Amino acid sequence: MDSSFEPRVRHTPLEDFLAILLGTLFVGLGVTFYSEAQITTGSTAGLALLVQYATGLPFGAVFFVVNLPFYILAFLRMGWQFTLKTFVAVGLVSVYPALMPNWLNISGINPFFAAIAGGAMMGMGILALFRHRASLGGVNILALYLQDNHKIPAGYVQFGIDFFILIAAVFILPFDRVLLSLVGAAFMSLVIILNHKPGRYMGVS
Repeated sequence: MDSSFEPRVRHTPLEDFLAILLGTLFVGLGVTFYSEAQITTGSTAGLALLVQYATGLPFGAVFFVVNLPFYILAFLRMGWQFTLKTFVAVGLVSVYPALMPNWLNISGINPFFAAIAGGAMMGMGILALFRHRASLGGVNILALYLQDNHKIPAGYVQFGIDFFILIAAVFILPFDRVLLSLVGAAFMSLVIILNHKPGRYMGVS
């Protein structure tokens, strides 16, 4: 049966809310793993982690501020509902890492495990946001726009830009942590590439 004739199931506001809440929680856990292991990722989250490592500024504050310019593109290209949900998602990810020490005590974590598990969790979190017409701002907005308007898979866009952001990590982190950061970014992008393709998921918001 031609998928173009299948009915699209619209997400309810409650489903959108729960997806954003849980998706950002996954991302927050991934960021916490990365922060504990002193590794980074791409996108604005990776940039915020690098600033945290280099300056000591809190991740949440940097992440929130860095994303502010991208809301203009989100509003102009993706609509006000997408922009509002993205604003909420970015706000939650900005807060979660600061709250994690109250909920989770990590006395030590294997860096390789942190890279794989953290990358996979962030990928699943971003996937949940994508499927409910939200994002984590920054590169996510650009990736979604290119997929929706030019049929370029969001995962490929994400990984391509993330690669250049991770190059900056060479000047801040030890080389072994940079390699682990690349492993984590690959796992995160793989989750998105395998699970978020144009026309595959029929739910809409």
